[in-house]
Order: sequence, then C-alpha cells, then structure tokens
Amino acid sequence: MPAGVPTKEYVKFMAAALFSMFAGSQIVHLYYNPLKDLNYYIEKEIQSQRLRVVEQQSDDGIKK
Repeated sequence: MPAGVPTKEYVKFMAAALFSMFAGSQIVHLYYNPLKDLNYYIEKEIQSQRLRVVEQQSDDGIKK
C-alpha cells in the first residue's frame, strides 16, 4: 500500500475518513439546511438571465 502502510491500517483509515465525511455532510445538511432556499436562488438567477437577454436584444436593435 502507499508509503509502506499495511493494508489493514490503510483500510481502517480509509473507512474512518469516509465515515467522518458522511457524518459531517449529514450534520451540515441537518443543521445549516443549505438546500432549503435553493429554489429561490434558482428563480432569481433565471429572472436575472432573462433580463440580461432582453437588455442585450434591445441594445442590438432586435425586438422580439
């Protein structure tokens, strides 16, 4: 295994690292709720892009 580490220790370390990443991710999603207002930001960005397209078309003299 890498750097002369025995397979058993390598697997234990990898399992612990994987478990801690899963646990940390779960805690973040339960505590901070990062996806709670995702739809709001998506709609806001869509509206912003639509306004940019309309402004660009009016600047180019193209009116649809």
